[in-house]
Amino acid sequence: MQDIVRKTIDSLNRNHMAGYYTQSIQQLHELLYRLMPEGQTVGCGDSVTLEQSGVYEYVRNHSYNFLDKYRTGLNREEKREIYLQNFRADTFLTGINAVTIDGKLFNIDGNGSRVAPIIYGPKQVIAVVGTNKIVKSVDDAIWRTRQIAAPLDARRLAKETPCVKLAKCIDCHHSQRICNDFVLITGQFEKGRIKVIFIEGDYGY
Repeated sequence: MQDIVRKTIDSLNRNHMAGYYTQSIQQLHELLYRLMPEGQTVGCGDSVTLEQSGVYEYVRNHSYNFLDKYRTGLNREEKREIYLQNFRADTFLTGINAVTIDGKLFNIDGNGSRVAPIIYGPKQVIAVVGTNKIVKSVDDAIWRTRQIAAPLDARRLAKETPCVKLAKCIDCHHSQRICNDFVLITGQFEKGRIKVIFIEGDYGY
């Protein structure tokens, strides 16, 4: 484990958020099995990291009540119902845009359906984060998310925002803007409710 990862995990623990380290997708799935007993109701946020690390498929292939927002044929109201059900989930799975060495989580969201359950509702939140997303400071976290992650995510979502063409954020007022909710989590009342699992390597944006 790199020293920067160890320092970040120590900081998360001081901030009442549990930190874990895995070196591979297999180790990640083994840890998820320990942290998420089968039979749980599991929700999820939109996350390239969860997709790349096989977490969605892991949940689908085990005995969970998965609130799967990616089911084919869902209309807008059915998706909204899933977003509301996420607040009552046993576990909410998500990615994180950036984690600071002093143990803070930073996310930017478009409609809040991902960041809201991280803040409140589910009994536990498990965030899967590539080690590439560890940064030195909150300013670095904001810069990384706006200038690297957001333009790539907007392109993935087929948005027509300026960042898709420019490959950088210009703080636009476009109707399809995905940088609407800026959320910094610095700690938790309930120790260990938020669990951050680092996976070695570059995952997500």
